[in-house]
Amino acid sequence: MKSLAPPPPIFAATEEIRRADTCAKFKAAAARRELQVRAVGHRSYAGRKLPSRVLPEIPSLGWWNARHDQSWGEDWHRHEGVELAFLSRGRLDLGVGGRMFHLRPGDMVITRPWQKHKIGDPTVRASHFQWLLIDVGAQRPNERWRWPAWLVLSRRDRELLTTLLRQNEHPVWRANARVRDAFLGLMASLDTGDLPAMESRIKIATNALLASVLDLLRSRRVPLRETLTSTRRTVELFLESIDERLDHQWTLDEMAARCGLGRSRFAHHCGEITNLTPAHFLLRRRLGSAARLLCARPHQSITGIAIAAGFQSSQYFANRFRLEFGCTPSEYRRRRGPRPNGGPRH
Repeated sequence: MKSLAPPPPIFAATEEIRRADTCAKFKAAAARRELQVRAVGHRSYAGRKLPSRVLPEIPSLGWWNARHDQSWGEDWHRHEGVELAFLSRGRLDLGVGGRMFHLRPGDMVITRPWQKHKIGDPTVRASHFQWLLIDVGAQRPNERWRWPAWLVLSRRDRELLTTLLRQNEHPVWRANARVRDAFLGLMASLDTGDLPAMESRIKIATNALLASVLDLLRSRRVPLRETLTSTRRTVELFLESIDERLDHQWTLDEMAARCGLGRSRFAHHCGEITNLTPAHFLLRRRLGSAARLLCARPHQSITGIAIAAGFQSSQYFANRFRLEFGCTPSEYRRRRGPRPNGGPRH
């Protein structure tokens, strides 16, 4: 019987219950031999699958070599750990937190579990890219990080590294020679044929990389913001991403639970950030989404638009829409939709 690939893990995160990124486009490009890939990891990540007992704290480790521009760019996604990546050759467009960066050789990228990022814009340019993904047991900014037990950094250095990464969300850094050499050593460990020997070398090389990253960040005098690890920051990120799941029938209890908070605390932070109650904020986001969909989907029914925006009743949607915009959804579409010849209406 043909075995099925394991499904991507599902885990509760800052924004919602979501599936870890499967890197489907990247894996498809590798299968088409559009680029060379050497990787190991777990679950649905690309590369050679490691036994569950071997390096479970490292979901993915590897490199790719794209000798020409690629068309498979990955859209916005998140990982289930902190990712350290390095561009050794070529150029690469990479987005983090809604902002695009144009990487050049020697740039290191650090993304936290709650940070959206994308590869390509949408083209992936000729490049040699390396990455290490470490599961630190946290998905929200305010959660405590748990490093692998085999990390040999001193307690003080572990705490400092954690603080530097949690209280600073700047993604792109210019690597120094030590960081570049540490990435090189980590990638070389993938060439070890014997699995126990590979495991040992990966652990040693990961320790060397983290020590080098710590020294780099310490030397750069990274400005820290303690508010980035607060429960308020967790709520802020949830509210910023709620447009991704407006069709979900959110309750106050569920929104609070997604942020690891009680109802009152969540509502308090929501009011501070938006000056609205959670219910009113959700309603405003749904109405805004419906208005955009009315213009973007001129042939979809009004009921279909209402459902897509998260309204369960088309009558309730029509009433709230009129109160918000001063006209019916159909009138709004006629006024704001495209002209028959394709030009905009005024």
